[in-house]
Amino acid sequence: MKIVSDFEVTGWDTLPYGEEGEAPLLSEAHVVKRYHGDLDGEGRVRLLMCRASAEGPLENAGYIASEQVSGTLGGREGTFVLHHWGIAGAGEAPRTAGHVVPGSGTGELAGLSGTMEIRVDAEGGHTLVLDYEIE
Repeated sequence: MKIVSDFEVTGWDTLPYGEEGEAPLLSEAHVVKRYHGDLDGEGRVRLLMCRASAEGPLENAGYIASEQVSGTLGGREGTFVLHHWGIAGAGEAPRTAGHVVPGSGTGELAGLSGTMEIRVDAEGGHTLVLDYEIE
């Protein structure tokens, strides 16, 4: 099955780490998301990020994330964990990919597996695309 759900970030707390100066900016962020649509619920995310420069547009950057999602997916209630990553290079379209962590589903989502990507539209709106199955 495949679902598409819009989401917005409702919380973002960032803490820099690593060397200061001319080195790339490394940071950790604790993020809260609200999903609407085929997936209705909340995501709590821990991101590790790298930006080539702290100033200017968000390009030449990347992240890795671990996200616990709780809510209703296709009418089934429970929680699961997504591991995902993204990268954006100057002059290139951003790329993201990820997967459901095997065995992480709880409640009615036990046995969930799948892959995911995040799409960003021209206005900055974010959408989760999740291709999944439940055994």
